[in-house]
Amino acid sequence: MSPEIIRLIGQATLDTLSMVAVAAGIGTLIGLPLGVFLATSKRGELFAAPALNAALGVLVNATRSTPFIILVVAIIPFTRLVAGTSIGTTAAIVPLTVACIPFIARLIEGAVREVDQGLVEAARAMGATPVQIVRKVLVPEALPAIVLGLTLAIVSLIGFSAMVGAVGGGGLGDLGIRYGYQRFMPEVMATVVAVLIVLVQLVQSIGDRLARRLNKRLRHG
Repeated sequence: MSPEIIRLIGQATLDTLSMVAVAAGIGTLIGLPLGVFLATSKRGELFAAPALNAALGVLVNATRSTPFIILVVAIIPFTRLVAGTSIGTTAAIVPLTVACIPFIARLIEGAVREVDQGLVEAARAMGATPVQIVRKVLVPEALPAIVLGLTLAIVSLIGFSAMVGAVGGGGLGDLGIRYGYQRFMPEVMATVVAVLIVLVQLVQSIGDRLARRLNKRLRHG
């Protein structure tokens, strides 16, 4: 491969990492509290609001069930409103974030619901407020599972970031399509796939290691 192609691969990798990092960050900021609320707002729970819980559940499920490539096209007007354009790395962050928020919310909800309800009842009996129970019981106890869930979300975002390249989203997917497919350069496509695999392996390894460490600290604590 020429030095120019190597430079393009390096730049595309940085673009992919920036897209994934920003989307994962915003997705976590919104998805984490949303997931906690979904896990604690059914009838008889800490923040009982069954009607709102059901409405949010329908919205989350609708977004999650929409194929990503269709979601990208469907929200192009919203993407233009937010990013000022519908192509490029900055624009790709919008659909990536929209897609990962409900995904993260459901993962967080599942992690929180796995916490032993006996701990919640004990905290209630000691006079803890619902917010205190979330901050000092539910989230700390669910933290290893939350980390694993966020790891899964980031891995999925890496795949989505490659897919968004099909509609001019930038990053490794865009490079693979423009050079590997349209210009018949299989070595570029193979390199793009290899870089994506390495990124996924790194993220998964770091997430697994962090979750194990948090789990051990929780048990020994």
